[in-house]
Amino acid sequence: MSKSRISSTSHAIDTVNNSAPPLDYSFRSLATFPDVLDEEPRPSLRSLLKQEDSKKYKTNALRLNNNSLTNFNGFEDTIQNLLENPSHLSWLDLSFNYLTSIDKVILQYPELKVLNLHGNTIGKMTEIDKLASLHNLKSLTVHGNPMEDTKGYRDYIISKIPQLEKLDFSKITKADRECAKTMSKLSGKNKKAVKAGET
Repeated sequence: MSKSRISSTSHAIDTVNNSAPPLDYSFRSLATFPDVLDEEPRPSLRSLLKQEDSKKYKTNALRLNNNSLTNFNGFEDTIQNLLENPSHLSWLDLSFNYLTSIDKVILQYPELKVLNLHGNTIGKMTEIDKLASLHNLKSLTVHGNPMEDTKGYRDYIISKIPQLEKLDFSKITKADRECAKTMSKLSGKNKKAVKAGET
């Protein structure tokens, strides 16, 4: 599937709890997460803060967009080696890679507020279900994945992750939530009817 390799750097980072700039490893042709450890982050307008003894970065935001990542192998170890407080990771950009699924390793970071996954190759809508337990997740992008062609795409995501405030850079309205609730109820009734017919 051809994709336009466009940077998402124009979208602002939620800096409420993150005064340091993000670590930026975008456009580095990274094939695996451990490859990050052999690279230096891109220069930032603001100084990157680094712990002197551990050499780890004091930031809660990470850009890994526009690379060639296909899976999450080595993700947890890489974050552990990069960040002074990995459990505080709150902003993650994995857009414009070649990820085919959402790994449950993401759940190791309950402080995640913003997760960008647009422009990958995720096909199954049920991959979204894995993110439901990220209770602090406020903004999610998954447009530009094959799943976007699924009927009821937006309603499904809103119903599965009700804590979201933005989906694909678009604010979730009260009308969106009502529509998602209705679609979820109809889907539930259809499943019950199918099961009843099988018995």
